[in-house]
Amino acid sequence: MWRSRSSTEVTCIACGTEVARSEAREYDRYGDRWGRRDREFEYLCKPCHRECCHQPRKGLEETLTRAGAGETDRKSFLANFHEVVADDTTTDDPASTQEQERDREHERE
Repeated sequence: MWRSRSSTEVTCIACGTEVARSEAREYDRYGDRWGRRDREFEYLCKPCHRECCHQPRKGLEETLTRAGAGETDRKSFLANFHEVVADDTTTDDPASTQEQERDREHERE
């Protein structure tokens, strides 16, 4: 006889609610739900899953880590995030880079 997966309880990583596995959606922080070998998934309850942005998020975890997500206060994180994103969109043009550095120095004052 097949064992029902729905009897397993999981915790929603967004709101902390315990729900039956059948009432949850898998969340993979790396965006690869289909590569299942040697993987552990986190879960979202259905209401939290509906509220998520379902746009591609390639590089998001790395960006959040570089910005200090979960390791600093909100104000510092947002400033760091803004800087990391700005750095990721810079061109190799030295004049543009110098201009952006001046803008950042001005913002810090």
